[in-house]
Amino acid sequence: YSSTFLGSRAIAGTFDASVLEIRDRDGITMREAIAAFGLDPVAIPSAARRREEVSAYAEIHIEQGPVLEAEGLPVGVVTAINGFTRQRITIKGMAGHAGTVPMRLRQDAVVAAAECIVAIERSASSEPDLVGTVGRIDALPGAINVIPGEVRFTIDIRAPLDEQRLAAVARADEKIHAICVRRNLSVTIEDLQANDVARCASWLMTQLDEAVAKSGLRVYRLPSGAGHDGQAMIALTDICMLFVRCRGGISHNPAESITEEDAGIGARVLARFIEQFRPRT
Repeated sequence: YSSTFLGSRAIAGTFDASVLEIRDRDGITMREAIAAFGLDPVAIPSAARRREEVSAYAEIHIEQGPVLEAEGLPVGVVTAINGFTRQRITIKGMAGHAGTVPMRLRQDAVVAAAECIVAIERSASSEPDLVGTVGRIDALPGAINVIPGEVRFTIDIRAPLDEQRLAAVARADEKIHAICVRRNLSVTIEDLQANDVARCASWLMTQLDEAVAKSGLRVYRLPSGAGHDGQAMIALTDICMLFVRCRGGISHNPAESITEEDAGIGARVLARFIEQFRPRT
């Protein structure tokens, strides 16, 4: 359903009920899917907490990157969660026979998409900490002997600074439009999701630092390039995160793994943080 943080948004009181009407590829709405699972979508607002009920939000998660492993550390304290923007691009040209339409007369949507993807990669590679990803691409009609008349692909742009991310998105959109105009193609850019940078609270990071140090470990801070529930929970309360080292920085992959020892260290650090937690005064 191209939606994230549904549970945490419900708890934070920022759940957008309009997403319940989004349909999947089979035409099933999210509302229908939730009901079929045995849950009541009408009850979602009851999950919301009030700010005065919550002291803070703390989360433990694998790093999903290689930094802690490179540093030889089992855990690290997160400074901020990078912001992201996700878009869906639809480029329309003209389908035609692969053998009969001369190259100079083609309106090939795939070739335009390829040029756009390379432009996104170049732009994202031009600045430190900026990343851009095309994670999905569909070409229609999808026959080996037909020039693609339509292409849809997604863009995911992330950065540790919101102004950097927004500028990168604007550059990408401008470049995509220019490429399609030059190739006599139409293009639609649809905004799917966006989240601002979520900065971890300094008073909570200090307490996590103390928990790490009292566990006999070197304190190390690092940002998160991946999205986490804290991006939704920050609307309710101050947040902090503890990262646990993962092998090779691999995630969203069958090879994703952490050691039992690192899991234990992470759990003990978080337990110490909770036991010695000092509410903000």
